[in-house]
Amino acid sequence: MILRVLYLSFLTIPFLLVGAPVQFVLIKAVPRLSHLLPQLFLRLVAFGLGLKITVHGRPAAGPVLLLSNHISWLDIVAIGATVPVRFVAKSEVAAYPLVGLFARLQRTIFVDRARRAETGRIAREMSGALGAGDAVLLFAEGTSDIGTHVLPFKSALVGAAEKAIAARGGKAVAIQPLAIAYGAISGLPLSRNERGKIAWVGAMGVHDNLGAILGSGLKSVSIAFGAPLAGQNGRKALARQAEGQVRQMLVALNRGLALPRAGD
Repeated sequence: MILRVLYLSFLTIPFLLVGAPVQFVLIKAVPRLSHLLPQLFLRLVAFGLGLKITVHGRPAAGPVLLLSNHISWLDIVAIGATVPVRFVAKSEVAAYPLVGLFARLQRTIFVDRARRAETGRIAREMSGALGAGDAVLLFAEGTSDIGTHVLPFKSALVGAAEKAIAARGGKAVAIQPLAIAYGAISGLPLSRNERGKIAWVGAMGVHDNLGAILGSGLKSVSIAFGAPLAGQNGRKALARQAEGQVRQMLVALNRGLALPRAGD
């Protein structure tokens, strides 16, 4: 655990001093290259946290909206290390020490879920991101869970994405389900009782969760991309379809089964 803390400290300090100013310049001057530093940084963080990432499939070509389940803040590290993506996160994240800064450097789109008036602004930001050819990821459950099942996807969150797609004429934007699952620690299958070492749910404090993650061994995490969905079906139908695909993929990943084929 001590070695991991030292590694992450020595990684973070140079990035803050050198990488962050460079990233701010890239965001303003060359936004199409602004994913490079965050992705490299998260790959190094993933190594330091002991994540062994396996990827099934790939994101759709061009601008894509990814709809995912959510288990832990490790999801951001694992997905961000794998895919050049902009996350949609709750507005509270922006105020977290260091985490908020890193989120802004990754061009995270912040949303206040308690304010319905936010939908228009979020739709405009998503539309701009998708219009620039970016991948945007929504944790569509609206919260995190222990990783054994999928909570209902929030159609209101998908609705903002639907408006973003409508602003582009409904063209050239893929909507794609994504499932993330944690299968083992130190090569041993993850039991339900051990999921607290990874998942952040309930009244768990951030220090307890971080300590459990830093103190655990190599963590196997799988990311699976589903079949893209038709964007003209409406937000409620899209949410149900994405939720169904993610649930199928999560069950398969947790049980070591073959993943559903695209279109199944």
